[in-house]
Amino acid sequence: MHIKSFIMASAFFATGSALAQSATELMTPETLWRMGRIGSVSLSPDGSRLLYSVTHYSKEENKGTSRLHAIPAQLAQSASQATNSTLGSGATYIGDGSRVAFMRGDKLCVASAANVEAGTDNALVIATDVVDFLFSPDAKQVILVRMVPMTHSIAAKDADLPKATGMVINDLMYKHWDHYVTEVPHPFVATFDGEKLGAETDLLAGEPYECPMEPFGGSEQLAWSPDGKTIAYTCRKKVGRDYAISTDSDIYLYDVAAKRTVRNLCKPEGYVEPQSDPTRSLEDQAAKDKPFGGYDQNPQFSPDGKFVAWTSMARDGYESDRTRLCVCNLQTGEKFFVTEKFESGVDEFLWAPDSYTLLFTGVWHGKVGVRCTNLEGNVRDITTDQADYSLCALSPNGKTLYVKKHSMERPDDIYCLAFDKPLTKLAAEGGSISAKQYVLTNVNADIYKTLAVGEVKERWVRTVDGKKMLCWVVYPPHFDASKKYPALLFCEGGPQSPVSQFWSYRWNFQMMAANGYVIIAPNRRGLPGFGMEWLEEISGDYTGLCMQDYLSAIDDLATEPYIDKDRLGAVGASFGGFSVYWLAGNHNGRFKAFIAHDGIYNTQQQYVETEEMWFPNWDLKSAPWLQAADGQMQKAFRESPHLYVDKWDTPILCIHGQRDFRIEYTQAESAFNAARLRGLDAQLLLFPDENHWVLKPQNGILWQRTFFRFLDKYLK
Repeated sequence: MHIKSFIMASAFFATGSALAQSATELMTPETLWRMGRIGSVSLSPDGSRLLYSVTHYSKEENKGTSRLHAIPAQLAQSASQATNSTLGSGATYIGDGSRVAFMRGDKLCVASAANVEAGTDNALVIATDVVDFLFSPDAKQVILVRMVPMTHSIAAKDADLPKATGMVINDLMYKHWDHYVTEVPHPFVATFDGEKLGAETDLLAGEPYECPMEPFGGSEQLAWSPDGKTIAYTCRKKVGRDYAISTDSDIYLYDVAAKRTVRNLCKPEGYVEPQSDPTRSLEDQAAKDKPFGGYDQNPQFSPDGKFVAWTSMARDGYESDRTRLCVCNLQTGEKFFVTEKFESGVDEFLWAPDSYTLLFTGVWHGKVGVRCTNLEGNVRDITTDQADYSLCALSPNGKTLYVKKHSMERPDDIYCLAFDKPLTKLAAEGGSISAKQYVLTNVNADIYKTLAVGEVKERWVRTVDGKKMLCWVVYPPHFDASKKYPALLFCEGGPQSPVSQFWSYRWNFQMMAANGYVIIAPNRRGLPGFGMEWLEEISGDYTGLCMQDYLSAIDDLATEPYIDKDRLGAVGASFGGFSVYWLAGNHNGRFKAFIAHDGIYNTQQQYVETEEMWFPNWDLKSAPWLQAADGQMQKAFRESPHLYVDKWDTPILCIHGQRDFRIEYTQAESAFNAARLRGLDAQLLLFPDENHWVLKPQNGILWQRTFFRFLDKYLK
């Protein structure tokens, strides 16, 4: 390690942070969209170079452009000193590290690593119409993810009616996230001689299933064995109605030479899938009904090829079940979990070189930290600071871990964690593991030199049932406690995603703070990182303690002398949008403005509108036409937000994307129409070309402007 260079870079980073605290420039939507966003990160096989992509967005062109950068892995340098290479994304070193593969649109390209690092564009296009890719360890084979036709739920068009736009729909899952399902991804394997590909073989030939799994799966759901003879892949082998009500995906092994799937690591030989029934009780869907009944995904072979590890959920139909790290001994078939001592879920993981130690990330008390475990399940903490981490790579000698790190104050940069000894030896010694931490990039240094940043603090609030709840409070830049500020209650979505130290390019707390608001973001009931009891108190009870937690948080903050209790607002998206709609009829005059994005307004309608039916089956407990044990409609349906509209008395802004098939835009239209019919001052912002997110720069800026215009009208 060149420690002197590390220290210089760390000092530069700290100085930049100090400058930001005394700066006067406030965050604007344009500033936020000007920030570079780090994507993929790849370490060369010898551990000497880091290759990463950065995407910058153009407001004028209304799109983003990704470029590749390279820096020495042992020398700390800012992104401004890194080489600018060709346009591309998803770059990775392949084989011995002398070449680099990356995507350019739908084209898979290969180029000399030296030329990429020097910024020379000499890429060779080896495949087109590719969604994703994964090279074998020796780079002599490659998996190509391609889209193939799917006609199970939406029938093929009549050949003599090419201009007909109608769709004949025969089963569920005819739509997913933001598109109609007329094709699905399949992995194809081909040889690669360094210049061109050989014949391709579809791993799922003749099967109508998807791999990787939509809507968010990528190459992390596939893995090569070290010898290149076997591929592990993730698949939920279901379609239509069966797919819509189940989260039961498995890990399969594919024999490359035999060209066939030879083993399901999650089910015993001869296992027969139980008859599907969307009306089954939660008890009947429990893990005892089937082995590895929930999401099993993201396999990785150990470096010695003796084990496969993957992330695993136990219960079918429960997409937010605790994710555990499972390891399978390929010789004996024994399967065991190695993160049981960590009382939260595993986000991602990677093997250490010894094939005995594994690194993983997971949320605990509002921070996504790095930890390690081993085949005995001895978990050790590595990071505990106020930040969220994601794993990139571990050096070949096991002494340097490369990560991305962000917080509510700053977006991702690449860091390295340097250990005194190889990580494997440290893990064996027990106790927490300390590491020196150095920043390797400073992608947005030019912005942060002048940007004023609001402080983020922990605040523990007492709940109505006497428990303690962690909240994050974000203060305006140059906060003055002698003044009065309006405040915003942030309602998290998910409904079981953490309020960790996340950085969002839409729900950005620094943006809210820069506009003069104090924000409180509670880790209310239903969020991970506080044990399973806390996590699961929301299932089937959307309007119970989780809503009281919101009110406890804002009431506690409102006791501060710097908070104006007459200028409080509540904002949120997805389940946070549901929360806003429900609070609008149950807030007892606390709030003066509401904003709901992509929220559920009518749970009864949501049940039959959404596409992934396992979600309402688990979260809402049943279908609305099925009675509870006491003969009543389930609580989630009899306490739907739309049933409290007669109590709405506060201005509300409803936002929705019309390509959002998870929560249809009719929910926002219904809420807006109801508010206007009630005579309330309401506004509706619709995006015809956006899904559950807002992804286009100009739409993102319009979102921010509309958001603050509405809040400022009623809270300032």
